[in-house]
Amino acid sequence: MSYLPHTPEERDQMLEAIGVQSVDDLFANVPSELRSGPPNIPSGLSEMEVVRLVNGLSAMNLDLEGTPSFLGGGAYNHYIPAAVGAIIGRSEFYTSYTPYQAEVSQGTLQAIYEYQTMIAEITGMDVSNASLYDSATAVAEACTIAINETRRTRIGVLRGVHPEARRVLATYLRAQGFELTEFDETWVADVEAVSDGIDDSFAAVIAQSPNFWGAIEPMADLAAVSHRAGALFISINNPLSLGILAPPGEYNADIAVGCGQPFGIPLMYGGPYLGLIAVRTGLARRLPGRIAGATVDAQGRRGFVLTLQAREQHIRREKASSNICTNHALMALAAAVHLSLLGKVGLQETANLCLQKAHYAADRIAEIPGFSLAFQAPFFNEFAVEAPVSAAEVNRFLLTRDIVGGVDLGQFDPERERCLLLAFTELNSRSDIDNLVDALSDLQPDRAVEPSPLLQATSSGGPV
Repeated sequence: MSYLPHTPEERDQMLEAIGVQSVDDLFANVPSELRSGPPNIPSGLSEMEVVRLVNGLSAMNLDLEGTPSFLGGGAYNHYIPAAVGAIIGRSEFYTSYTPYQAEVSQGTLQAIYEYQTMIAEITGMDVSNASLYDSATAVAEACTIAINETRRTRIGVLRGVHPEARRVLATYLRAQGFELTEFDETWVADVEAVSDGIDDSFAAVIAQSPNFWGAIEPMADLAAVSHRAGALFISINNPLSLGILAPPGEYNADIAVGCGQPFGIPLMYGGPYLGLIAVRTGLARRLPGRIAGATVDAQGRRGFVLTLQAREQHIRREKASSNICTNHALMALAAAVHLSLLGKVGLQETANLCLQKAHYAADRIAEIPGFSLAFQAPFFNEFAVEAPVSAAEVNRFLLTRDIVGGVDLGQFDPERERCLLLAFTELNSRSDIDNLVDALSDLQPDRAVEPSPLLQATSSGGPV
């Protein structure tokens, strides 16, 4: 064990102090067959050999820079300008330290303040924080706000909300002794059924639009029936869609949440991402996490501080309403930089590109024999397709054509094993979409599909 820093003499001194003769004596109670010699580890490699090995393993992966992907379901492959990485990688920002000391943190605090301003403008809400861990966490924290505000004990959630967010929410509420009621929906909410199902025991109703399957929900109607029952309305949105769709503030949502991943944050195998949360006036004091505010110093100069800190655990201890300890300001900064580069017009243009590409793909896929759109409601950048075979088989076939398919909805609902959720972004060219359509057209229901080399490598424990 040449990497140990201790000399033989030092090891002998330690063994003597412990009262044993050798290192083997320390493991005398371990069966001999479990300690029969050194581990079977190959000898070391030179730096050049290691680089060659790692590059070879990397080449076995699917690279989304060269492979078209139509995965969505909450994480999307968007273009990220080089300036985003250049700015957030600066030493002034590349830290998780919370900027409590305003006198030495003006740059970080201003970046947080600008982020909050952008999110408030996009969502049409009054106040945003900065920020939460992810969308699912934001949904759960929004429910905590609603329960504390209304003093009610039940939460209603539509099944169009992302299944993983619903699972996180169920865990949060169960641990606190609150009740979760799910409202069934085929592809789009039945407003009348939701209205009939809620009463004055509900603290909030949660809806997602576009929902998990891609359909745009009747959010204004859902907000109205929630408010008639005295419940708050929590709106979950893909923030990029708000470049062309009505923002939550326009249909009187009380709390708006979402995932900021489309803004400057790569897929990164699922995280870290960014949880967005913004509220109407009157709920700001119940917001979890960091809030930066603008002020003036003793000389009248503009400055920035962390505000409403009485909610935080470092001040109120066990009575705090916020216990978001990890600072996700780096993810929030990435979103702020990306949004500042896009601007209002760029945000609208990017959203429109996603919309147009998705609708072009939907029109073409609907023409393929055996394939059909699963619903006829309006959609933004993704939609569910019903295939002649299972979605898992479709995805295996697409991998043989070097195409990453969509989300298999059968893993969330066995009755939808033939439904595939396909997402489209500005990075999917027309030729990418045409190749997808051609591949789906070549899929024969009675033809067995051999796993791609990627899947073979995965199932054998090789690199992915």
